Amino acid sequence: MKLTLKAVPHISNKIAIDLNRSKLVTFTKGLEGVTEAAKEVLENDIKKEMALNEKVSEICEDYEEDIEFMLADERQLFFMIKKKLAPEFDVIIDYEERLQNLSHEILNKLYDEDLINYDVNDNKIKNVIFNAISSFIANDSEIHYSVIDKIKSYKKRYIPGTDEYEILYDKLYHEELAKRGLE
Repeated sequence: MKLTLKAVPHISNKIAIDLNRSKLVTFTKGLEGVTEAAKEVLENDIKKEMALNEKVSEICEDYEEDIEFMLADERQLFFMIKKKLAPEFDVIIDYEERLQNLSHEILNKLYDEDLINYDVNDNKIKNVIFNAISSFIANDSEIHYSVIDKIKSYKKRYIPGTDEYEILYDKLYHEELAKRGLE
């Protein structure tokens, strides 16, 4: 699962909660400051990837006829172009490396803005942040499918993409997050 702007507040919250539970850090300005700093780093990263995806889409659209003529796999071509342009947009494509980098950026921001104090190795704190992000992403997939299964089990049929479906999905998603202690 990829990172989305919709998930950022939840991931940021999980980072703050996990750091607090770790007992490795003390917060100088409370949980909210840590949450906001993590949120800012994550949003900036996602927005860079969105800009990259938009540029790649434009390139693919410009050469749509050539792509169809060559019978090229559009998804594979999209990824190849994205990989080539990623350095220009400061986007890391490798999933593991990206999460490591985000963890490092978040730790630096927390430290630079004097939001946390700690007496342990930086890597211990970075690992807490990394684990918070990766575990949320893993849980998010489970939650997503759990919510979809719940919606499908209802007598009334809800059509994906409709306002009614989205409202119900969001409600059930938040309930599931709360049930798992992620919100």
